[in-house]
Amino acid sequence: MRIKKIQDYSDRENELIRLFEQHQNDLPILAEQRQKAINQFAKTGIPNQSLENWRSTNLDSIVNELYQIDFQPKTDIDIASNFRCIIDGLDAYEIQLINGFVAEKKLTNLSNGLIFGSLLTASQEYPELVLPYFQNDIHALDGFSHLNSAFWSDGLFVYLPENVKLEKPIQLVNIYNPSNNSFVNIRNLIIAGKNSQLTLIHCDDSVNHQKTLSNVHTEVFSDDNSDITYFKLQNINNDTTLINRIFFDQQAYSNLTFNQVSLNGGILRNDIFTYLKGSFAKADLSGLYLMDKSQHIDNQVFLRHEATNCISNQRFKGILDDYAGAVFNGHVLVDKGAQKTEAMQNCRNILLTDKAKVEAKPFLEIYADDVKCGHGASVGQLDNESMFYLRSRGISIENARMLLMYAFAAEVVEKIGIEPLRERYSDMIKRRLSGELMICANCVLNCSHQDKKYEFEIKL
Repeated sequence: MRIKKIQDYSDRENELIRLFEQHQNDLPILAEQRQKAINQFAKTGIPNQSLENWRSTNLDSIVNELYQIDFQPKTDIDIASNFRCIIDGLDAYEIQLINGFVAEKKLTNLSNGLIFGSLLTASQEYPELVLPYFQNDIHALDGFSHLNSAFWSDGLFVYLPENVKLEKPIQLVNIYNPSNNSFVNIRNLIIAGKNSQLTLIHCDDSVNHQKTLSNVHTEVFSDDNSDITYFKLQNINNDTTLINRIFFDQQAYSNLTFNQVSLNGGILRNDIFTYLKGSFAKADLSGLYLMDKSQHIDNQVFLRHEATNCISNQRFKGILDDYAGAVFNGHVLVDKGAQKTEAMQNCRNILLTDKAKVEAKPFLEIYADDVKCGHGASVGQLDNESMFYLRSRGISIENARMLLMYAFAAEVVEKIGIEPLRERYSDMIKRRLSGELMICANCVLNCSHQDKKYEFEIKL
């Protein structure tokens, strides 16, 4: 099918449309849905700063790069020799996603009915499980959503049947290691049945410094009384732009715990949508971002209360250095029928220089009259009294700064219930705060591989 070229679009947008036309035979799975998506993209194009929720993130220079799309996985990548994600003491099912393709195409089927592995394979072997979630593309937002639906190469698929409580977490290691500037589209689908329990660890890592535009779309469907814990770690190079969309669909009495730590990345855009559709559902969302140089992170969090007696809590914290920038837009919508709602949101930020910038806008939209809702945001510097307290006890200014920064970040880290994962996150954050330039012997922060231990009572 020939798609009309749009005169007002950039060459890159029209090139993407032509690329789809040329490679339709390389995208045989869900061909009808892909065609609908590219038709929608032809109408909308790539979002820009004229749109309200994109006004603080400029992608012009990123979009106009020349990118390559791989329609088949590379077979000559020895990722084991280049990248290992080993967390001591963590017992998990590991899935590796390399440049948009699951490394092991064969699905894992456990005796309890759990199925997980490649979404591409699952769409062929279990179409009755996958296709219903692709019929209407209910979570399409803008041009990036349409591009993902048109070009997605692969991703993680998890099907957790009713009454199955998975003791071991599933760890998705998403690795970027392209040989050329690449446009990668990844689709993840997680389905949790009634009374089920699942922990997912999702890590984004990059091996080289090749420019990459990654467009990731993740959908998590939680049935009645299910319990989902989702840990997200972003630690990619400064040449990579990540457009990350996560959608949580919660039914009655379901419980969601979401924890996101962003350590590195050129431009990080996180759209987090949570829909509390059943009564007595709970959602706890927390995030930490540490940005420096000219890095930029944009967190857009939308949470909708659609049913009675639901509880939500948002807690996002950031530390910004140099010329880094951060955006937080938190929107809580309480429908008219969502009585007895409890919703809180908070965003706190520390700026280490006068060049770093933060835009924080928590927002409540309430149509019910029996609710408990609140929000807040703060932007400031390290506390002078706490700095004086530490300096008066002989601690250098550099170590005092790091201790205060880590104390600020620890609130998010301490919510991680898996001890080996919490220790790994803690070590990574400590190294990130020290810039990985300080010799361990001179650092006051106590990483797990060090024998020394410092303890200070700090009241912020």
